[in-house]
Amino acid sequence: MRITSLETFLVAPRWLFLKVGTDEGVTGWGEPVVEGRAATVRTAVHELADQLVGQDPLRIEHHWQVLSKGGFYRGGPVLSSAVAGIDQALWDIAGKVHGVPVHQLLGGHVRDRARVYAWIGGDEPAELAEQARAQVEAGFTAVKLNGSGRLRPIDSQAQTRAVLERAAAVREVLGPERDFAIDFHGRVSPAMARRLLPLLEPLHPLFVEEPVLPEHAGELRRLAQSTAVPLACGERLYSRWDFREVLASGLAVAQPDVSHAGGISEVRRIAALAELHGVALAPHCPLGPIALAASLQLAFAVPNFLIQEQSLGIHYHAGAELLDYLVDPAPFRFTDGHAARPTGPGLGIEIDEAAVRRAAELGHRWRNPVWFDADGGFAEW
Repeated sequence: MRITSLETFLVAPRWLFLKVGTDEGVTGWGEPVVEGRAATVRTAVHELADQLVGQDPLRIEHHWQVLSKGGFYRGGPVLSSAVAGIDQALWDIAGKVHGVPVHQLLGGHVRDRARVYAWIGGDEPAELAEQARAQVEAGFTAVKLNGSGRLRPIDSQAQTRAVLERAAAVREVLGPERDFAIDFHGRVSPAMARRLLPLLEPLHPLFVEEPVLPEHAGELRRLAQSTAVPLACGERLYSRWDFREVLASGLAVAQPDVSHAGGISEVRRIAALAELHGVALAPHCPLGPIALAASLQLAFAVPNFLIQEQSLGIHYHAGAELLDYLVDPAPFRFTDGHAARPTGPGLGIEIDEAAVRRAAELGHRWRNPVWFDADGGFAEW
């Protein structure tokens, strides 16, 4: 079997899909994307295609090594995301060739179902409470919310209170038996994180995500020592080398993204490294159906898995949804806040190629918002 083609598809709302073809008719799908830089990653995928066409798709680890290291310059979000989508597609092909789901190739399932959480939005506590209630009624046992809007490096008592009121409104709806996580989204400076985290402790969040920016990861140890709130990060870390120091800092939850951090191959290695430090895995995935399918394959193969992000109904979606590109949405029908173990071959989903091609005719140019403070200076989004 030999790889014959790599096709990419820019599809709404902000995704990039990849189809890898072979001379035996077996195809694999991947999702190589950096949100807001999809076209850039697309170019990287087609540059890497020179190393793949004509090669055996089942030499997954060999291809990972060559694609990640063969260009001399290594790492970063664009290259790592391009490799990630290719890696997903090659695992999809391998599972289809052997007639088993990818987690079976990774040693078999270690659990029977995987917990997932839902996103809620809203700028006001009342809106958050209403949306949290809707997710409870939909069967979810955990939700995640943004902790704040834009913040100054050291902000006011009113802004501190607003963060706490958001969290308190959600906790009141969920009660003590369900969980919520808070995403600081890198909007919070180390000084504000030291102020906010102890105040959130009585509300018992499952974790606080990106309590500081990745470039301030040196502050994580001091933050972890100062609070009982479990700290999480990793969506903007792209390899096991990026995670190496962070995992030893007192981090509680690692959040590599299977579409950013080198794919199934590398995220599995990150998970094993996290296990060495007693750190749980909660893969980042506010993306499309292929990324979620790849993440769930890992969820069933990784012992230290905690919970899976998924994007059904997320606020980023406009004009398309997670299920729009699937022939059968059954793999993403969640029961009691859990995903059932996928049993189909490869990634366990069937992509509606006709729908993908129709969507790709329109494409997209999604960009994240750029925020500014009241004084006109740049603010983290």
